[in-house]
Amino acid sequence: MRLIIGLLHQYPMTDNRTGSQTIDFLTKRIVALGAVQAGQFLVDCDTYMSVPQLGQQRTVHVLHNSEQPASVFAILESGNKMVPLIADGLFDLLMLKMTNIYTNKKQTKIECKGPRFELGDFCIKLGTVNMTQNFKGVLVEVEYRPCVVPGSCFELIREFVQGFLGPTVSTQVPQYLQNHMNDIYQPMDTIHQYLDHFGQYRKSTGVSPTTTIAEIKQQLHSLKKAPYAQRQCLRLEPKGKALSDSETVKSLQLKYGSKLYFKDLGPQIGWKTVFLAEYAGPLFVYLWVYQRPWIFYGDVPDAKIDSVAHWAAACWSLHYAKRLLETLFVHRFSHATMPLRNLFKNCSYYWLFTMYVAYHVNHPLYTPPSSARFVIGAAMFFLCELGNLSIHLALRNLRPPGTTIRRIPVATGNPFTLLFNFVSCPNYTYEVGSWIGFTIMTQCLPAGLFMLAGAYQMAVWALGKHKLYKKEFSDYPKSRKAIFPFVL
Repeated sequence: MRLIIGLLHQYPMTDNRTGSQTIDFLTKRIVALGAVQAGQFLVDCDTYMSVPQLGQQRTVHVLHNSEQPASVFAILESGNKMVPLIADGLFDLLMLKMTNIYTNKKQTKIECKGPRFELGDFCIKLGTVNMTQNFKGVLVEVEYRPCVVPGSCFELIREFVQGFLGPTVSTQVPQYLQNHMNDIYQPMDTIHQYLDHFGQYRKSTGVSPTTTIAEIKQQLHSLKKAPYAQRQCLRLEPKGKALSDSETVKSLQLKYGSKLYFKDLGPQIGWKTVFLAEYAGPLFVYLWVYQRPWIFYGDVPDAKIDSVAHWAAACWSLHYAKRLLETLFVHRFSHATMPLRNLFKNCSYYWLFTMYVAYHVNHPLYTPPSSARFVIGAAMFFLCELGNLSIHLALRNLRPPGTTIRRIPVATGNPFTLLFNFVSCPNYTYEVGSWIGFTIMTQCLPAGLFMLAGAYQMAVWALGKHKLYKKEFSDYPKSRKAIFPFVL
């Protein structure tokens, strides 16, 4: 006789083990009793649904059991009736040719596999249940070979199972066997029990105290309840804060019946991709306009380009080449993606402003500033660029690779990082300083407008980050401002 006992309620609510750890734990228990491993086993189930044109919904479950490798087991569900069938391997091919009648939903495929052990007259199988590569739980199958009538040996099997699973084993007869206790046990009886448990696993979400928000998102996607994980936003309240992927059911104090609210963030794109696109554009657009193309200036004589325009092109190119290299080798993003619409918004801002500034700085009628003003502006630009790079490197070293750990940023041995003692976002401070210097060295009004627009946006970002720092860290320095020392 075979008796299948589901352990899903014990994983991982009490032991906090993974599926493989649970199998290892149970393996040690039965080996300690004298069991010897005797290969592996596999039971799988594909489910086919009848097409709507047939009227009443019919479902065909096709199962395979490695204990009977030459047989295919099928169970037809039609209303309250269940019709079993045992066939050979050609039945699988038959189902493939009946796609106009029955369709296979691949996301419903489920299997149980694991090690197989022998202990005297008993055969024990420890299987992890997976559905579309998602772990669902653990099933234990026990077979007592000398007995063929369930009612004659149920108590013996129950006591044996309790010996290595503990008192959590139910004393109740499995529902399917209740009407077959005095019948001769058949392989199809095992298949029915597997199908019962598979059905329960399919209905369950597999959520436990250690389940993370990221794992819940993956489950929602695999169940076709939501788009891919990066597009999902889960909240505790309809208009509450978006939950971090690393938070767990336990840390959020979620209980049975608790609700999470879902929002579709729309099509997503990688942060790195957006940054590369928005920074590469200004680099190439500025150098293109720097060549004085006829589309902007018409057929102009070969007038000499002032040295300030040459320096401006070099500074502009340096800034955006630095940004591209930082995106590739320095920045560590806490979020993998952002909304796709940001690509068009950000690129439009950077590319069009670049064209506006470059048109005026490279114009044949451009009037350069005095030498003193140029030197002051250029020195300010280069110093702030070094400061900006120093801050980015310090922030990178603050977060270990592959993590989203957040710490209070502090000054390092690099003197440019001393600005951390005064503001929360010195990278923005230096960024604004770079564009102030560029505006001074070029004496260009569009450059000043670009600086003001950027300063406003960065001030908004800095105020938001400053607020988060103070909320997240109780010991955050109270004297710090957001972006401008002693002011804002």
